[in-house]
Amino acid sequence: MKHNKIPEWYLHTKEKYPEFTEALEKLGETIRREGPLDEKTSHLIQLAAAAAIRSEGAVHSHARRALQAGANMEEIHHTILLLTSTIGFPSTSAALSWVYDILDPKPAK
Repeated sequence: MKHNKIPEWYLHTKEKYPEFTEALEKLGETIRREGPLDEKTSHLIQLAAAAAIRSEGAVHSHARRALQAGANMEEIHHTILLLTSTIGFPSTSAALSWVYDILDPKPAK
């Protein structure tokens, strides 16, 4: 994995607006606990949504969080590829490039 640290801009925002970021983080945690989906599946879904709205930062965040929750590179890659018929190849390709900012995409031999 290439990037496993929280982005500086987020840390700055968290320092400047601690109540806001605490509420935001609690919202995500609360929603994940409220339903039947496990944490890994939740982050894969959020990764797909981030890719669909072309949010590079959110793709980075949810790829990282999915890994931390137990997802492997194949699952993350497949999550993005599944979007091709919905969001198109250019958007899927962009999302894969953002995932590869986080993952080390060594091809299998």
